[in-house]
Amino acid sequence: MAMDRATQGREIRKLVAAPDVMLGSVQAITDDGALVVASYSASQIGPYASGAGRVILVVGSQKIVADLDEGMRRAREHVLPYEDASLRKRIGVPTRLAKLLVVFEEPQPGRTTVVLVREPVGI
Repeated sequence: MAMDRATQGREIRKLVAAPDVMLGSVQAITDDGALVVASYSASQIGPYASGAGRVILVVGSQKIVADLDEGMRRAREHVLPYEDASLRKRIGVPTRLAKLLVVFEEPQPGRTTVVLVREPVGI
């Protein structure tokens, strides 16, 4: 936060794109383990896909869906309206679903950890 966005924007972008550890969540996880990440800015997509050294995802039970179609439906019909209303209230701007990442498998063993929580966590 101490970095100046106007003069150090490039450095900030590089730091955010390749953190040592990325902690976050997903919009859905399918019964067969595919992770669905939907985003407008995609700031988390690069680190999730390959930029971060380690990825830790905390996923609430309400995010478990049968298949990819249901995961996309959840992102569009549940998560997007919630996020849009939240952003409009907090900072007065809308959001859209602009970018999507679907992870079927992690090629680097041990890089990604998914923590399934047996109760609803997040949206």
